Amino acid sequence: MTPDLIQRHPRIEALFDAYSERFGKDQTAYRNHIYRVVNLVASQRALSDEELEQVAIAGFFHDAGIWLAGTFDYLEPSARLAGHYLEEQGLLEWTPTVEALILNHHKVSRFSQDTLDLAEMFRRADWIDVSLGLLRFGLPSARIRRIREAFPNAGFHTLLLKLSGQQLLSQPWRPLPMLRR
Repeated sequence: MTPDLIQRHPRIEALFDAYSERFGKDQTAYRNHIYRVVNLVASQRALSDEELEQVAIAGFFHDAGIWLAGTFDYLEPSARLAGHYLEEQGLLEWTPTVEALILNHHKVSRFSQDTLDLAEMFRRADWIDVSLGLLRFGLPSARIRRIREAFPNAGFHTLLLKLSGQQLLSQPWRPLPMLRR
């Protein structure tokens, strides 16, 4: 477990610099969500430098399709955006890992029986954050609280409710298209 919080990550910040206008007023809410997720992943086990970079990239892109592709059915568009970024950065070998993190972060069931699998840790981290810490997957509540205090909600969950409501009104037969079993 990483004892200190990751307050700023150069790759996440560079990506926000490149796409800042696309997030508009939601930028702080999404940025804080990303940092909460990254810190929650790093709280589950020590990450190598390469794993932290992969988590940072997946963290930035995991919900980015909402803003960058204009859809609430955003898993595949988010993975495609991450794939293009990895190609531009000469990191194609990371594509399977980063795509697994993005495409499986809304699985309701486990991604892997290995609790230390990076995609499984990422999935749990996102569920911890989306559930406002009600789901903890064994992480101490004090750690979750410390992360949430460092990176306030800033309207992220209100945004999720608004987007969910819009989706329900426009496609009531697919209220949460990003959920996976």
